[in-house]
Formats: sequence, C-alpha cells, structure tokens
Amino acid sequence: MVKIKKPKTYTSLEDGLTSQQVATQVQKGLTNVQIKKLSRPIPKILADNLFTLFNLLNLIIAILIFWTGSYRNLFFLGPVIANIIIGSYQEIRAKITVDKISLVNTQNFTVIRDKHKQEIPIDQLVEDDIVMVKRGDTIPADGIVRYSNGLQINESSITGESDTIAKQIDNEVFSGSFAIAGQAQIQLTQVGHESFVSKLSSAVGKEKRSVSVLMKIINNIIKILTYTIIPIGLLLFFRSFLKNGDVAQSILGTSASVIGMIPEGLVLLTAVALATGSYNLSKRNILVRSLSAIETLARVDTLCLDKTGTITTGKLTVKKTLTYQDMDTNKVQAIATKIVEATQETNATALAIKNLNVAAFQTDVQEVIPFSSETKYSGFIDEANVKYIMGAPEFIIKNPVPEVTRTVEKAAEKGFRVIAILKENSQQTLLGLLLISDEVRPQAPSTFSYLKNQGIDLKIISGDNPVTVANVAAQAGIATGNNYIDMSSVTDDQDYHELVKEYKVFGRVRPSQKADLIKAMQDNGLTVGMTGDGVNDVLAMRQSDCSVAIAGESDAAEASADFVLLNRNFDSMIFMLNEGRRVINNVERVASLFLIKTIYSVVLSIFFIILGTGYPFQPSQLTPINALTVGIPTFILALEPNYTPPAGRFMRNVMEIALPSAICNIIFIIVISILGRHFNYNFATTSTLSVFTIGIIGYCALISISNPLIVRKKVMIAISFALFIITFIFGNKAFGLQSILTLQYTYLFLAIFLIAWPLFMFMREVLGRRVFSKINWK
Repeated sequence: MVKIKKPKTYTSLEDGLTSQQVATQVQKGLTNVQIKKLSRPIPKILADNLFTLFNLLNLIIAILIFWTGSYRNLFFLGPVIANIIIGSYQEIRAKITVDKISLVNTQNFTVIRDKHKQEIPIDQLVEDDIVMVKRGDTIPADGIVRYSNGLQINESSITGESDTIAKQIDNEVFSGSFAIAGQAQIQLTQVGHESFVSKLSSAVGKEKRSVSVLMKIINNIIKILTYTIIPIGLLLFFRSFLKNGDVAQSILGTSASVIGMIPEGLVLLTAVALATGSYNLSKRNILVRSLSAIETLARVDTLCLDKTGTITTGKLTVKKTLTYQDMDTNKVQAIATKIVEATQETNATALAIKNLNVAAFQTDVQEVIPFSSETKYSGFIDEANVKYIMGAPEFIIKNPVPEVTRTVEKAAEKGFRVIAILKENSQQTLLGLLLISDEVRPQAPSTFSYLKNQGIDLKIISGDNPVTVANVAAQAGIATGNNYIDMSSVTDDQDYHELVKEYKVFGRVRPSQKADLIKAMQDNGLTVGMTGDGVNDVLAMRQSDCSVAIAGESDAAEASADFVLLNRNFDSMIFMLNEGRRVINNVERVASLFLIKTIYSVVLSIFFIILGTGYPFQPSQLTPINALTVGIPTFILALEPNYTPPAGRFMRNVMEIALPSAICNIIFIIVISILGRHFNYNFATTSTLSVFTIGIIGYCALISISNPLIVRKKVMIAISFALFIITFIFGNKAFGLQSILTLQYTYLFLAIFLIAWPLFMFMREVLGRRVFSKINWK
C-alpha cells in the first residue's frame, strides 16, 4: 500500500489547530473536498440524455431531411426533444431533492480546534486537523494515529480483505476504511484529492455506475439494433435511389425506416421512471444512493435483517442484574459502568449501562480491551493486573456451570440480551449477569407481515444469542418455528449453502460470517437484501444485492447502503418495495409499444430492399401516430400504481404484445403495397393507409397493456383516439396525410378498422400457444 506523508506540523492533541491555522490551510486549498457525490452533476445528466448514439443518428437524419427541403418531416424531432427535456428535468429534479436531503445526513466529525471539541462536516476538515474517531466511524482522510484506545480498522473497501487490523500510535490509516473497535485521535496528513482513495479513483478512471436489469436488457436490444440500422438504412437508400433516381425521395423513405427502428423513448422512459422513483422516495425522507437500486430492491426475494436497531428500536434497558460470588448488584453494575467508561463505547448496550447511574468502581485502568464484533467482549486490565471483561456469556465464560447455562437460556427465551461480567487473574470468576431488554419497533409486525405476504423470505442475522433473536422475531410477527442456529458452533468447513436453506435465524454471527451467509444465498440463486445499522453489518451490506441502513447509528453502515432511512421509520420498506415494483412493472408493460415499430421497421426495410421499391411512408406521417399511440400514453401509464411482484419475464411480456402487433402491421402494409401497385394508388393514398394501419394496431396494443381499463385509462385512450381521427381528417398540410373522408378510399380505412382487432387477437392466440409457450425466455 502507498505510504502517506508525515505531518508537516506536530499538532498538539490538547489544543488542536487554531482558527488562524485552519484559515491558512483553507487558503492553501488543503481542505477535505469530497470528489464522490451521491448524485450526478447537472451537466452530466444533460450530457447523458443528449449525447447518445440514437440522438446522433436522429441529428444526421434531421440534417439530411433539412437538405431535401421537406421541413414538415422534421416533426419527428418533436418527441425526441420532448423526451430529452422530460428525462433531464425529472433527473435534475430528483437530484436536487436528493442533494437537499443528503445535507441533513452530512457526516460530521469531532475535531479539536482552539482547545475545544467541535463538530465539523467532513468537507470542512483540513490538513493537520486532529480528528476523534470511534467505533463505526469511517476514516475521513489519510492520516497517522496520534492516540489509540484499542483502535481496530477494517480496510476491505481498499484492500478487499476483511481482516481486522489493530492500529497503534504512529500507524497510518487511509480514507475509505472504517473503525470496528476502539477510539483514536488521528492527525490528517492527506486530504481531499490527495488522499489515497481519491488518487486510486483517479488512476482507475470514472466511477463505474451500476446498471439495472432493465437497462441491461434494453442496452442489449440497442446493441443489436446498432449493428442493424446502419447497413439496412444504407442498403434501402441505394436500392431506392437506383430504382427511382430521386435522392430526396430516397432520403425521406430511408429516414422513415431508420427512425422507426430506433426505440428512442424506451431508454429515456426507463431513466425517467427510475428518477421519478428516486424523487418519490426522497419525499419520504429516504436517501437513494443509486437509481438502479430501486429496481434491485423490487427484485429482492430474500431479506436479511439485523435484530438490534432494525427489528427493534435499539433503545436498550438493563431490566435485571443477577449476581454471583457474593457480589452485590451495585458493585456488578459499577464494574460494567467502569468498562464502558474505559472503552469509551457509545453503542446501545453501553448507553443502557451508563444509564444505571451507580457509584464509580475505584480502580486505575492499565490497559483497555476495546469491544470487537469478532470477539464479542470488551474490558480493561487494572493496576493489579486483574482483567475485567463483559460480553456474550457463550463467548467469554470458559467453563459454565449448568445453573448459569439454564439461567442464560431462560433469559434468552424471554427475549433478553444477556451480558456477563467476569474477573480474571489466576482463574476466571463470574461476577454477574445483566439482563437487557430491547423494544420491538411498533410498526415492525405489520411491515414484516406485508413483506411475507409479498413472497419475500425473511431471515435474521444477528450477533446476539439465537434464542433471544428467535424470541424477538416472534414478537415482531416473524414466524421462525425455533428454526435457529448458533453460528459460533459452526466449523470453518461447514457448507453455508445448506445452512441458509435450512435456517431462518442465525445467532452469534461474526461480521465476516454475515457476508459469507449472504454470499451463499446469492450462490443459491437468490436476490438478497440486507438491512442494518451498525458497523458489524457493513460487510454483509456490501455483499448484498441491495442494502438499507437506519440513519444515525453508524457512518460506515450509511456509507455502505443503497438506501438510508433518514426518518428511521422501518415501515418505509413497504413504500420502497412498492415504488421499485411500480417502476419495473410499468416499464415492462409499456416497453412493447416502443418495440412494435422497431420490429416492423426492420422487417419492412428488408422486404422493400428485396422488392426494390421505396419505403411506404415518410417520417412526418408517422410522427403524430407515434405521439398519440406510444409517446403520450406511455408516460401516463408509467406513473400507474402497480405493485405486483416482478415475474422476471421481461422479454416474454414485451414480445407477447410487440410481436403480434408488428406482424399485423407487416401483413397489412404488404397487402396495401400490393393493392396499391395493382390499382395504381398514388403514394399519398398507400402511405396514409399504411400509417392508419400502424395507428389502429397501436391502439389494439395500447388497450391490451392498459388492462384493467379503469375510467382514467378509458378517458386517456378516448381523447387520444379522437385526436387520431382529427389528424387523419385535417393532417394533409401538416403531416402529408390524405383525408380519410375521401369517399373513394373511405371503405379501405373502415375495412382496416374492422379487421385490425380480430387479426391482432388471432395473432396473439397463435403465437401464445404455438411459439411463446415453447420458448425458454431466461
């Protein structure tokens, strides 16, 4: 690992920097500017929505059409521009809201300045600041340890190794790691862009953005089209030009073909749907760190829960103190309080013990033993070399007597967390047991009941006694059937893949085991979510497909999570789940409308290349049809409530509508082309008939995906269809469409209208039975 530089000045631990020294460091630019943002900058959002392959194609097509002088065919840019504006606006609005909320959650650190402790935001720290770090804090910048009270660091985010590293005075620490035990005072030596993690990020390049399952599928479709559009477009142009010798007409026909192949609205619609989901969550005080996580959460089929702070409120109370070896209650409580004082712990258990308010235990501390999630205990060694420790009885009592074992088991069955207080010199002596209770979150039972009814398997992974965890789970309405296991008894060679199938409650789990359990679930084909609030949950949260942190407990947990519940309200999980499902289900539902024209455009282009004639219509004629049957309805339908679990059948759901619709269009348009050649219909007539067909079939598809047809959907379709008919009566000058009231051809439009629905339903039935049922869509 790269060596960090030594401090320029040896700042006093008691005094810290002066205000003048801080001002000097700020003037020099030696501030801890954070380069990693929770949301993308506005220029990046605009660039991502504007500079795409398909927008480049649209620009080239627009230039060619402009050259022909047929300006009305530039109408196709309307939906493209509208989509760019809407997509950018929604993402920017979501970004602003998320950024505002993230300010509430800005990470602060305790520093010593002007001889006083101050709370300073992470980006206002300066080089040479003395920062006080405790268990659960992330390291804000590179530095050296100036004082250590049992500091232990996890550097897995840097090295990939999850081993605990003890840090002594003058040892180096790096930004991006986090404290899992003890406290320390660290003098910052490299801040902001100079820190190790910042340099590493710059060397690697841009941060890789996670891509949702939906976007992966859509990107694959786009990749295929990329290799299809250009060669087909060029072939169609040259074939048409060689046939008719008219460059302008060939450009317009080819443009209609290429524009039809581009599902330009689908990518933007997906981005808009995800951004809208992020905005809706932000209004509930839920911080969203990744848009794709909204979709991932909706696909979660197994949710792993930490007990303390997640199922329970984390407000612990010492309910009873049991004493041994003729110890009195006050002395046992005083020793426990002395351990908390020595280790300077601030977790929920430590706070519960501090609240006992007993007389101080008079002894001098020689050495501190900080709490670690791996060892499950903390303590100190006094001047007489006597060790006092407290922690989980199963971990620290070496030779428990049956009476103590039964007492611990009975307490655990009642839902108590049991803490043992021991003294060790020549031998180990049990001094007492603290029975600590936690309260189940009031909204937890209804939340877990809803999640279970939605088909989500709930598992609890906790560092507490498995019997205690199972009892608390029962209070929260999670049926475990006493199906629990003590992970401290599991050997290293145990097959976790079988354990996660068999058990629902995992107790006495070390942090590394939590991550291993989740990895085993993922290996078994599950999509795993993890909720937690403590530093012991971080490794598991990073391993999970989607993680949720309760705010206010651990900076490291919040930094690792995809979602942070700033309101600490666990029933927000229901809204989060439903919002993700709404996004997925609605995008899957409307995607077929975008791909109808892609399919028929590719097939018709190949057909007319072979036939040697021009494309049957121009871009301007198709513009209002696309807007009325696809563009406007999809943005409305994408906001519909739809909370059913995703079926994981994107391609089948899309093709069940898109393919029958495209085949109907192909059949109609080929028949119209043949009839037009036979009866010598002019281009205006055949093109209008073709576009009218595309519109009518579009409405067949729109009605199918709109089920159930509630009143507002009926109104939307009725208004759209009325505008559609008006377009075909008065759209001659604007769009180049022949009026359907031309009596000589009215019967043809009527025939298309009457045949379209039966043909569409017939094709759906045939393809559904003969084709779709036999295809493996995975």
